[in-house]
Amino acid sequence: MRVLLSTIGSRGEVQPVAALAWRLKALGQDVRVCVPPDFCEWIEDLGISAVPLGAVMRPGATSEAATDKWDLSSPEGWRQAAEDAVAAQFATLPGAAREADVLVAGGAVLVAARSVAELMGIGYVHFHYCPTTLPSPHHAPAPWPGWPQDETGDHRQQWALDARRWNDTWRAALNAHRASVGLPPVDDVRNHVLGDRPWLAADPVLGPWPEPDDPTVIRTGAWILPDERPLPIELATFLDAGEPPVYFGLGSMRSPGDDISQVMTTAARALGRRAIISRGWADLPLPDDGDDCLLIGEVNHQELFRRVAAVVHHGGAGTTTAAAGAGAPQVVIPQVYDQHYWARRVGHLGIGVAHPQRMPTADSLTKTLSQALEPDVAARARVVATSLRADGAQVAAQRLVAWSSQGSPTLSSSGDPT
Repeated sequence: MRVLLSTIGSRGEVQPVAALAWRLKALGQDVRVCVPPDFCEWIEDLGISAVPLGAVMRPGATSEAATDKWDLSSPEGWRQAAEDAVAAQFATLPGAAREADVLVAGGAVLVAARSVAELMGIGYVHFHYCPTTLPSPHHAPAPWPGWPQDETGDHRQQWALDARRWNDTWRAALNAHRASVGLPPVDDVRNHVLGDRPWLAADPVLGPWPEPDDPTVIRTGAWILPDERPLPIELATFLDAGEPPVYFGLGSMRSPGDDISQVMTTAARALGRRAIISRGWADLPLPDDGDDCLLIGEVNHQELFRRVAAVVHHGGAGTTTAAAGAGAPQVVIPQVYDQHYWARRVGHLGIGVAHPQRMPTADSLTKTLSQALEPDVAARARVVATSLRADGAQVAAQRLVAWSSQGSPTLSSSGDPT
């Protein structure tokens, strides 16, 4: 079977795709991955063919195609970004999908993938990492950054508004490109992109689908890429030199304030803890030269999180899952989109604390970190860790292989590999 996997986003969106590609390759399948240019070298280092798609994602990139040239603070900015993104997808995906049997695409930005699969007559799957990015009457949609949010009405009404946002943002650009290749227009963009049975790649304990018997959402479990890299010597030495420190990181998010590093270290010190600060895409600095703090780059989170007292982070699906799997108490500082859901889930499961939805101060972060460091929270985090699954990528890969063995039907309501 020849599979094209694709997504657009930061490391948190790309790493699960790499996990699925790695599992498919281990099962003897022919796999290609289409991702932003930032990640192609990393994918190639895993022994998987990679094709650059669209803009450079990392803030501060010098490329004219970098995404931080977009203004996503308003609906108008979103529509301009949509024009660029759809054009890039139609320019790249058809060539990347040549001779493929199925196109597996995910995220809220990859809206042209189904059109490409339709054009080429191949199978199609759309996946998401968070329950609240898929419609259900049992929860509200994840809030879109830059769009006015109307939280009145019931969940069905809020999802109707979400569908309008999809159409307002993407429909004009998508239909213009569909017309250029002879495809009919799409009226409901969200339902078109998701398909009849989207896949949810989230752990069933950490991010459960609210309707256990619902056959319309395929739940595979989280797609986790095993990481066997040793920790850097400087980091391992720091960890060995004292009690477990607190990890602070914002992943691919921008800094919520100029003094956030000072706020982080002040909170740790107030509780008698050392601190590890991850630079991340915000390029966080150390606030001073104290020997109780260490600044790190990208490292093996699966190993590091087993050795820290707590993980303070932005609430991305990948970081939340890694911390939960390591049994580390969490403080989640959500900023956008699905991060608010993960913050709530961490609190609901009793494995950490959600920081109030405002700029962290030394006092507010000290308070929430103190709560997360309570012995009962640490004990609960260890218990929940034992219930999480690590086989989601394997489940998804086997599902695709089973579909292929049925004869690889072309794209249709009955031919999707779901």
